[in-house]
Amino acid sequence: MSQNNVLKGVFLVALGATTYGMLATFVKMAYSEGYTTAEVTTSQFVLGIIGILIINAFQKIKHKGKTVKASSKNIFSLMLAGTSLGMTSLFYYLAVKYIPVSIGIVLLMQTVWMGVLLEMILEKKLPSLQKVIAVFIVLIGTALATNLIHADFKLDWRGIMWGLLAAASFTTTMFTANSVATEISSAQRSLYMLLGGAVIVFSFAFATQTETFNLAIFLKWGIVLSLFGTIIPPMLMTAGFPLTGIGLGSIVSALELPVSVTMAFILLNEKVIFLQWVGIVLIILAIIIMNINFKAKK
Repeated sequence: MSQNNVLKGVFLVALGATTYGMLATFVKMAYSEGYTTAEVTTSQFVLGIIGILIINAFQKIKHKGKTVKASSKNIFSLMLAGTSLGMTSLFYYLAVKYIPVSIGIVLLMQTVWMGVLLEMILEKKLPSLQKVIAVFIVLIGTALATNLIHADFKLDWRGIMWGLLAAASFTTTMFTANSVATEISSAQRSLYMLLGGAVIVFSFAFATQTETFNLAIFLKWGIVLSLFGTIIPPMLMTAGFPLTGIGLGSIVSALELPVSVTMAFILLNEKVIFLQWVGIVLIILAIIIMNINFKAKK
């Protein structure tokens, strides 16, 4: 693969990660205006689905209907996989309702060790020393990044619970998204996964929205949330990862962590102390260790 293609892939993945890193800050700002989790997630998924439908239509016209169509089995598998995508959004948005965005993104990054654990269960073999070291670094980084060493610092247990559940569902999403119906276009895959996620999101909204649904959310925050959460990042990352490879792509996508914390610091005035930045750097270092091949090339 040429150097130009790799650089293009790095740019696409970095832009996707940066875009997604801004998302939680916008959700927190929507909360501050009185919108509920049901309104936020529903508007994001409805407009996200419309956006992906438009992209699919353009691709169909561009390729003159010659794109590989999804089979009924593909659609079912992708919608099933998409339910974890819907749960990730719900759990993550519920988490940042109770804890700072800078802490929420750190909890979401626990996918690093959860992924190792899931891989160990599925493949029925112990992880490599390299991965074990990375997991320990993540745990140390998490203790620092969440400021747990300060006895007077208290985190709402609900936020921690929802944050860890978001990480668990996101781990499932990553495993399924890279293995289910890879023969069809990324736009089609995104559409059916979004439809699967919408089932979860709409069910949650129906069960929890006791007041009249505020339709103003669609124009005020829905467009921003759908662009930054369900349209731009998946499209950029699915285009960039094949060019960078999983290892380099995973390292570049870790950019999401400092971007999310910086956005919360600038727009929400969240206090982030030096030790928390050290913890964030350690988590990024662990992701790099996880994905670098230390073996010398023959």
